[in-house]
Amino acid sequence: MIRINQITDKVASYIDNPDLDLIQRAYVFSAQAHDGVVRRSGEPYISHPMNVAYLLAEMQLDEATVAAGLLHDTVEDTQASVDEIEEFFGSDVADIVDGVTKISQMDFESKAVQQAENIRKLILAMAEDIRVLMVKLADRLHNMRTLEFMKPVKQRLIAQETQDIYAPLANRLGLHRVKTELEDLCLRYLKPDVFDQLSQAVSEHRASGEPYIDKVIDLINDMLKKNKIKGRVYGRTKHLHSIHVKMEQQGLTFDEIYDLIAFRIILESVKDCYAVLGLIHSIWRPVPGRFKDYISIPKANMYQSLHSTVIGPDGERIEVQIRTEEMNRIAEYGVAAHWQYKEVGKGSKRARSADTRDAERYTWLRQIMDWQRELSDPREFMASLRLEMFQEEVYVFTPSGDIKELPEGATPVDFAYAIHSEVGDKCAGAKVNGRIVPLHSPLKNGDSVEIITDKNRMPSRDWLKFVKTAKARTRIKQYIRTVERERAIALGRELLEKEGRRLGINVQKAIKDGDFIKLVEGFNCGSVDDLLTQVGFSRFTPRKVVKKLYSVIHGESMDLRKVRDKEEESAPAPDPKKKPKTDGLQISGVDNVLVRFASCCNPLPGEPIIGYITRGRGVTVHRIDCHNVKNFEEERLVGVNWEGVEEKPYPAKIKIKCLNKTGMLGKICSMLAEQNVNIDSGSFESKVDGTSVLEFTVEVKDLDQLYSALSKVKALKAVQEALRVS
Repeated sequence: MIRINQITDKVASYIDNPDLDLIQRAYVFSAQAHDGVVRRSGEPYISHPMNVAYLLAEMQLDEATVAAGLLHDTVEDTQASVDEIEEFFGSDVADIVDGVTKISQMDFESKAVQQAENIRKLILAMAEDIRVLMVKLADRLHNMRTLEFMKPVKQRLIAQETQDIYAPLANRLGLHRVKTELEDLCLRYLKPDVFDQLSQAVSEHRASGEPYIDKVIDLINDMLKKNKIKGRVYGRTKHLHSIHVKMEQQGLTFDEIYDLIAFRIILESVKDCYAVLGLIHSIWRPVPGRFKDYISIPKANMYQSLHSTVIGPDGERIEVQIRTEEMNRIAEYGVAAHWQYKEVGKGSKRARSADTRDAERYTWLRQIMDWQRELSDPREFMASLRLEMFQEEVYVFTPSGDIKELPEGATPVDFAYAIHSEVGDKCAGAKVNGRIVPLHSPLKNGDSVEIITDKNRMPSRDWLKFVKTAKARTRIKQYIRTVERERAIALGRELLEKEGRRLGINVQKAIKDGDFIKLVEGFNCGSVDDLLTQVGFSRFTPRKVVKKLYSVIHGESMDLRKVRDKEEESAPAPDPKKKPKTDGLQISGVDNVLVRFASCCNPLPGEPIIGYITRGRGVTVHRIDCHNVKNFEEERLVGVNWEGVEEKPYPAKIKIKCLNKTGMLGKICSMLAEQNVNIDSGSFESKVDGTSVLEFTVEVKDLDQLYSALSKVKALKAVQEALRVS
């Protein structure tokens, strides 16, 4: 367990004359507030804020941030108040604690909306002071490190949120160490079978590859000495998550990944960086298209380095990263490096606090602030946030030479909206490097882009199929919603007037006389236009609205026997006892609705899911990470939770790679049967390398049973891989 003297010693190592009394007092206050409380691991609760504070000290943050790390849970979990924190520790510490505190007093329609709203508050708080997010990231990192003590369902929910939000935020802040550890921990809990297999493979590769790493380091050091360049070199194996992403994106096996090892060369000056790059390329042939200059064009998170993949000794592909000491510090600490040190006097360094100017360095943060103002639905805000933060960047130029940073795969339409919303709305064509290209063409690093506008042009729904930036998607959807709303209002009015004529009610007169306003509240709509829109979108039937309108006008319920339309009278009455099947699911804001599971991702009990309202077919349930979800209309997504799940077989697809030996198919099938896993269908293919790939659709009761079965299959000697696939 971390002790307070370890925290204060760490702070004293990078701050001259630190205010250690502030940290000591924060420790005493936190220890008293959490006295007698234990974590699920059995440790005293104070161990958590102590670890959070130590992580912040490792990032070399100021005393106020470290103190806030010690106090970050006191307002949420104890009787302490923000005013009390301010009285004892000052407004700086109190503001950070207040920003981190989970304020969840509001009633939300679902856990998904609550999570989205909490993230929105986090973004707002970090815009005021980025230290809020630093504390939150340290809090999440320690929680992920101790996640093993939570229930499996909770583990996956927390890991999914971390992968979706906190790891990308750490990346955007340039906190490389935090980001990579969070990603690997997420992989451990979201895909335990993949994590175990990669861990074993990387461990074996590292053991066999150490002599090679030492050899390359010696060669580079000799090269530096011969050219009288001062620097240090070290090698490392890429982290598990990045290996897994590369395998998935490029359809590779572990053995087919050739650049597992990266070498980092830390030098004294930018001039030395480019000189060493030239020397590296003179002795080892560079791989075409695998060079990136982040020194001349830094990433959004201020990361600077030269990256090049070369054919190293023995024909092995290796990645070389070249940077200065200052660039390396920013690569490790990201935004924290901007306020870690401030020159106070000659030979003296003093930590300084962050301010709003640090946040303003980030264009992406300003964009997020714009979205949160424009997007009233928290879930849509979350979708935009995920879309923006998972992407790598490309750098393109305006005709005047200004640089625009866009996500990888961005198109001229994204570029147009990055220039200005009105340019995007009126975008009619584009020239890339002087040539006219289709609007869906992906842009590449270094492209020069010119947008052709037309005052009569309007955004197209088809653009949503290829745009990559959240700003472009948001603006296009806003325009489409405006147009569709106008159409829905007109259609809703027409349908109501038609139904009114059938039932003997003048709907147009009722709207003019104000009778319609009395219906608005009953249908939970904000205005008459909102109600007409809902009718136009078929969310309320015209007959239901007209019947209520009759009651408003006449003060009594409509007697259907007195109207000419006999359809409703002759229709069989619905059976109140018969409810649509929901398969043990709780659907936010929706009752008695037909539920079916998506065949594209086959969700299993215990994993994060989301519902999509389909016209005429109820709610379709998808895994929250299903690739189809990103293309859905956000307004038709609903929160879905597993609740009282019926024990029945659920389909899942698995893939097994094994040596092509006699009896292997039988052994695998027997092992699955021992785990009570039924094989519904399957296929297998023999490879020229002596292996076979088996793909089965199996039936399991939940996610835990599936992963347990895969773990047993993987333990068979001849089995190389056993994975769940979508």
